[in-house]
Amino acid sequence: MELLLNTNIEFFILAYLIGGIPFGLLLAKKFAGVDIKASGSGSIGATNVLRVVKEKNPALAKKLGIATLALDAFKGVFVLTIAYFIGLSEATLWGIAVLAVVGHCFSIYLNFEGGKGIATGMGVMMFMLPIETILALIVWAISAKTIKISSISSLTGVASLLIASFIIHPDMPHAPVVFIVFILFYKHIPNIIRVFNGEEKRIV
Repeated sequence: MELLLNTNIEFFILAYLIGGIPFGLLLAKKFAGVDIKASGSGSIGATNVLRVVKEKNPALAKKLGIATLALDAFKGVFVLTIAYFIGLSEATLWGIAVLAVVGHCFSIYLNFEGGKGIATGMGVMMFMLPIETILALIVWAISAKTIKISSISSLTGVASLLIASFIIHPDMPHAPVVFIVFILFYKHIPNIIRVFNGEEKRIV
């Protein structure tokens, strides 16, 4: 029990539990009456919310997609902000960032299933590595405009963030960044397979 009274451990648990909240699933069920885990790609993220709800209500799909994206990005930042202002160490902040992404991708509320982690990952990275994240978002935007495949655009942005972190901050411990990137790529394995098979859907 004493372990649970440790501030770092409390924040790690909080990051995982808040990171695991499936906002896309909740919003789609509440406002559109659809189960996004049973439709489309089965993901709980903004892309699948947009894709599934669009079949029923295109105008609502955009609103719910944006709301899902914002909430998924914010949930990791929320815990990080509190931790930062009470003076927790940078190592602890990185632990919080990692666990927020783990929570989203392997949610305790969904039997340890979850989303792809892009929005949550970009949210915590914007807090921890803002310059690299801005560069990654630029790469993502260019890729999305030209390739128009959500998964490839996202992974291109993620890869560019990792590369940029080694260039801009060569002396920082990169293990948390590498771990987050690994999780994001791991969660996208089905998408990568569909890309190679020519089956991955484009976002129009």
